[in-house]
Amino acid sequence: MSLPTPEALQHIILQSLEASGSLSDSRELAYNGRLLQSAEEQGVVRAVLDSLASKEMVEYKQITTTTYSLTEEGEGITQNGSHEYRVWEVLPVKGQGEPVGIPELKKRLGDEATKVGQMRAFKNKWIAKDGSGFVRAAEAPVDETAVQMKEIKENGLVAGGEAVVKELQKRKLIQPKKYIHYSISKGPQFSTEVKQLETDLTVEMLQSGAWKDASFKQYNFAAAGQPTDGGALHPLLKVREEFRTIFFDMGFSEMPTNKFVESAFWNFDAMFVPQQHPAREMQDTFYVKDPAKALKPDTDYYERIRKIHEEGGYGSIGYRAPFSREESEKLLLRTHTTSVTTDMLYRLANQPGGFKPAKMFSIDRVFRNETADATHLAEFHQVEGLVADYDITLGHLLAFMQEFFSKTGNHKLRFKPAYNPYTEPSMEVFSYHEGLGKWIEIGNSGIFRPEMLEPMGLPKGVRVLGWGMSLERPTMIKYKIHDIRTLVGHKTDLDQVKKRAAIRLEKGDD
Repeated sequence: MSLPTPEALQHIILQSLEASGSLSDSRELAYNGRLLQSAEEQGVVRAVLDSLASKEMVEYKQITTTTYSLTEEGEGITQNGSHEYRVWEVLPVKGQGEPVGIPELKKRLGDEATKVGQMRAFKNKWIAKDGSGFVRAAEAPVDETAVQMKEIKENGLVAGGEAVVKELQKRKLIQPKKYIHYSISKGPQFSTEVKQLETDLTVEMLQSGAWKDASFKQYNFAAAGQPTDGGALHPLLKVREEFRTIFFDMGFSEMPTNKFVESAFWNFDAMFVPQQHPAREMQDTFYVKDPAKALKPDTDYYERIRKIHEEGGYGSIGYRAPFSREESEKLLLRTHTTSVTTDMLYRLANQPGGFKPAKMFSIDRVFRNETADATHLAEFHQVEGLVADYDITLGHLLAFMQEFFSKTGNHKLRFKPAYNPYTEPSMEVFSYHEGLGKWIEIGNSGIFRPEMLEPMGLPKGVRVLGWGMSLERPTMIKYKIHDIRTLVGHKTDLDQVKKRAAIRLEKGDD
């Protein structure tokens, strides 16, 4: 099948309009004695119409027509009758033969025809139960389904409206087929001759004066421009901004997190993490070789931390283990943003005017010496929040977490006791994931220990509630990403970064 050239099709369209004034259906156009009705042919018609419309020679409107064709099952009904009619057909009239049971129906008609046919025949009241089998309940039913299938096969149309269409599609007897065609009329500049329009005003035209007699193609200000190959926000940044908005809405202020390199003192010691803790091992933490040592912390504060570790205090017996300054001064890539929290709490305790209640949060990168796999990276983001005030309790922590996590779309929560060196009590937070159909861990929480807070200089009645979670997990859930390595790192698809729309975390009920 050869397609007409654009020039030939232009001539056909213009001559048709010249003869009749308008054309209600572009499928009536003919080329070499053949109607142009296929989708491919109508695509060529559209391209030619766009060209003529840009010259204001024609105007056109797109029309979408839906017809229906039979599925394999629908085609079978035209030949053998509907399932319900076939069931009725093999049954005896009551009293004139042995009722036919399900096993026998399956032998004669097959499983599918028996299952569907029996149900619909009962619904139509064509058959009735008789003992352990079935008999006819109607004398000569009309097989309307078969009649419908034959009509649709003949003209592609479904009589009876949208409800009938939905029913037949639900039964998988028909399938829609959409056709796009056009109604065409004359434009303001209609002519049977296509005049070539100039697209550029050249120097030669200006010098010779030829521009005065030239016809120029009009600018199409509605046409889409060339897509820019600019940057795009990474999905993590989009979700990060959502979390920041939630914290700000709850009255939190943001902590500065611009220290990726931290001392072991702030990352571990000041948080009451023992110097013999497994988290400090080389296989879990990235240590810095050069420079190898950090600046010394405040002498008095360092001494109080050393004492709480070695000897105890503030109601604690400590760890009763040697405390090494050399270990404290090691530099490392921070393993959590709680080191930032520790520094901020120390500042709160020692600010001019003394301690004042505060609500703060941070979202930034942390580093762990882990093997990368589908759910773990050596670098990820931690979301952390804290509330510091007088006489607050575990009940306040639970209420804060219910409020916070509901704003992130996690409405069903469970809490499980856990252990952290720097919080007591400590709890892991689980949320029910509807998509996965199971409970998943989404965060950690607790009340900071007196061994951490009181050496800072915070008053005895002050309690600090803290909770945190990764940024990657909610991002992967929201964007349906199954491998974290395709979200962060060299395997990230930059085209997907550009195409992924901004998401909104589901808010809880206010």
